[in-house]
Amino acid sequence: MQHYLSIHDIPDLETALQEMAILKQHPLITNHIGKGKTLGLLFFNSSLRTRLSTEKAARNLGMEVLILNVDRDSWQLEFEDGVVMDATKAEHIKEAAAVLSQYCDLLAIRAFPRLQDKAEDEAEQVLSAFAKYATVPIINMESSTAHPLQGLTDAFTITELAKTKIAQGKKLNVVLSWAPHPKALPHAVAHSFVKTMQRMDVHFKITHPQGYELNKQIVGNTPVVYDQKAAVVEADIIYVKNWSSYTEYGKVVSQDTSWQVDEALLQAAPQAKVMHCLPVRRNVVIVDAVLDSPASAVIQQAGNRTYAAQYVLQKLLTHGN
Repeated sequence: MQHYLSIHDIPDLETALQEMAILKQHPLITNHIGKGKTLGLLFFNSSLRTRLSTEKAARNLGMEVLILNVDRDSWQLEFEDGVVMDATKAEHIKEAAAVLSQYCDLLAIRAFPRLQDKAEDEAEQVLSAFAKYATVPIINMESSTAHPLQGLTDAFTITELAKTKIAQGKKLNVVLSWAPHPKALPHAVAHSFVKTMQRMDVHFKITHPQGYELNKQIVGNTPVVYDQKAAVVEADIIYVKNWSSYTEYGKVVSQDTSWQVDEALLQAAPQAKVMHCLPVRRNVVIVDAVLDSPASAVIQQAGNRTYAAQYVLQKLLTHGN
């Protein structure tokens, strides 16, 4: 891999998941790979799991870690070419990326969308600029349109949760379900999950209220069901996530509380494990009784973030070998 910007930067997902399983069992097995190397973590937005799991992954490989909260600790960056910089932005991305590349062997970037202009967000200005002007590999820690570290984590967690069924050669039934949320949230996690499931040998469908259709180019031929309860019947995995409208970009077009994941919904899929990328709003997105039950896999899922990051860092350090 040259960079890790999308789940599609991993050429063989099945092999990646097998290697992640080894890393989870023996997290320090390759702690020599990063000796003398430095990972730079750049945050334009807040983070908990992504920040700490990526830092832990780097340390498991023997790396040093530098962290910069760009949104509050750094000069404001200008990304436009040819602009007269006589306003609030003091440093251009051309210099910033070049300088950071001298300090770090890998750079990981987290920059959310504004959810106001679809074309602007999909241009991925921040991530694309670092990939263009930096001279070291770039890792996407969630951008306007994708969260490939989460997608890789999700694939790995699903293989763990359904190990027995997979060993029997049976296909899993996986459902991505929208749930209500008081804020307009990005599409990055949902879109990365869709892309990831499309690469796995599973029965996969998406369920959400009308008006919350995702990007048709990403969804492709994946079935979409507008009845949540009907969608989850016989599900092995219910992946819960809110996202704002894609067609009415960034808007909350409805707050249908009946789409909250609760005990009644799980009666239609009593064997299902419930996943969520976290943070989760209790009793808004998922009720306490589900989150605190054996059906919840959110803590296991969050723990696996370390091994997804470690796999990616290791591949970039060894040029994909």
